Amino acid sequence: MIAQNKRRNTDRYNHLIKLLGKKYIKTDIENPLDFISVASRGVEAGIIINFRNAFNIPRDFAAEMLNISEPTLYRWIKEDKKLQRNYAIQLFELTDLFLFGNEVIGSQKNFFKWMELPNLSLGGLEPKELLNIPCGIDKVRNLLGRVDHGVYS
Repeated sequence: MIAQNKRRNTDRYNHLIKLLGKKYIKTDIENPLDFISVASRGVEAGIIINFRNAFNIPRDFAAEMLNISEPTLYRWIKEDKKLQRNYAIQLFELTDLFLFGNEVIGSQKNFFKWMELPNLSLGGLEPKELLNIPCGIDKVRNLLGRVDHGVYS
């Protein structure tokens, strides 16, 4: 079971690098702590375009998840500015969450539908409402983990 989970995570991290672009992520990612080291080296804002394209995310929703305004997001991409470390980490965590959600729920389309459903385990909030608050991604990930293990959520 542990080896299977490790392999599943490795596959997801390799997929994450492929989706976001090897141009932006120049090293292997083996665990979520590697997000910090990659982000600390600097990541250009152009990576946001790959993120949006990979999951068909509108610019306004991407800006909302990163807790910035839409004009700021546009300007960062246009100038190909280096993202501050915390924004890059947030983007990596969101990508990882979305890939995990696709695995658990079965498809990207169904995962994003699930993200818009009020959930009693989240106090009646929609999972997508938690993506831009501290620890929100972890709460959604934990909920998906429970679903993955067949625990009623």
